[in-house]
Amino acid sequence: MPGLLLELRIENFRSLRDVTLPLGPLTVLVGPNGVGKSNVLGVFDFLAAMIRTDLQPALDERGGFDEVGFWGGDRPPTSMKIHLKAVWTTYASTNAPDEYTLTIRRRSLPHNRDAYALSREESFAFKRTRGRGRRIKISGGEARVVEDRAGHERDRGSFGIQRLSSGLSTLPRLGRSDGGEEVARVAERLSSFRVFDVDVAAARQPTRARSTLAGRLDARAENLAAFLVHLSADEDRWDLLTQDARRVLPQLEAIEFEQVGGYADRLAVVLHEKGLRRTTPLADASFGTVRLLGLLAMLYDPEPPALTCVEEIDHGLHPQALELIVERLREASKRTQLIVATHSPALVDRLEPSEFIVCDRDDSGASIIPALSAEEIEEIVAETGDRPLGELWFSGDLGGDLTEDEL
Repeated sequence: MPGLLLELRIENFRSLRDVTLPLGPLTVLVGPNGVGKSNVLGVFDFLAAMIRTDLQPALDERGGFDEVGFWGGDRPPTSMKIHLKAVWTTYASTNAPDEYTLTIRRRSLPHNRDAYALSREESFAFKRTRGRGRRIKISGGEARVVEDRAGHERDRGSFGIQRLSSGLSTLPRLGRSDGGEEVARVAERLSSFRVFDVDVAAARQPTRARSTLAGRLDARAENLAAFLVHLSADEDRWDLLTQDARRVLPQLEAIEFEQVGGYADRLAVVLHEKGLRRTTPLADASFGTVRLLGLLAMLYDPEPPALTCVEEIDHGLHPQALELIVERLREASKRTQLIVATHSPALVDRLEPSEFIVCDRDDSGASIIPALSAEEIEEIVAETGDRPLGELWFSGDLGGDLTEDEL
């Protein structure tokens, strides 16, 4: 796996007023609707978009700062902050991690309360060699490179940068001695982040036989057919995927591909099912079946991004599928770091206490994440004996009492 994201801290992003999230290879966010799980995933989507298009376009795509900033209170916040700790670059470690901080400030303009100006500050910190580090500080139209050796900083020079441009987009052009290689690696990791949520209607569609989009599964699984054709070329991986599908769908015998309407360049995914004299096109399969195949395709991706986030992974799945999904999540987390959102007690039953984070929300509209520390969860589990984790959460022992409407 290409390194590990260790911690995310967010201030004033939608419902996330002040959240610090420890992250492992597999982190499952557990909570009812509306507590901010999707907003955590939205932070990673925002960072990836910022690298692809730059800071201002990423904000504009989401409705501007006032839509992205904290939603509670009477007025928009005056700043938003995202801070990451990771082990991505050559000399990084858990004791000396890579660190990236983005702060966006909002300043109201005189004589017009609805108008405002934005500014941004960024900071990169990373190890270079034993005992030495680099910090790149960006403020306004200037980027400054500082060397840190044994606690003593030495200025290595500065250069100009567009005032509202992200350093993640522009600093990889730095020379190797000034940290260009490390910044490029951080930018590459962040830009690859994928927030995965199967668009079932799009995933049902056929594909071109030689699709250029086959090599990487789209974040919405819109190219599911093309990606499954691509995966089927790996016989061992394909056998494992189809075995998993049959484990959840007992009527399924095989997954194959057929030409659409006699056109050699169009292929559709079809299911061979017990007792049926004809195949079932994916276009006619159930919502849950299509979503299951999308999730399995993502979990068997041989070249996944550095981080994959999954929205409401239990949505549309029968409870009997959840044990398999948790098994595959653990296996896939050796290749890609995973952050998963769920509100399913049945899925929580299958997790270890160290794998999930309880999410809640206070009366001001701010998310409380984590609502309990890992130590508190372990203590509650020890005190309550053999009760399933999902039951403990659903009953309120691991958070607020929940009702079916809240789920």
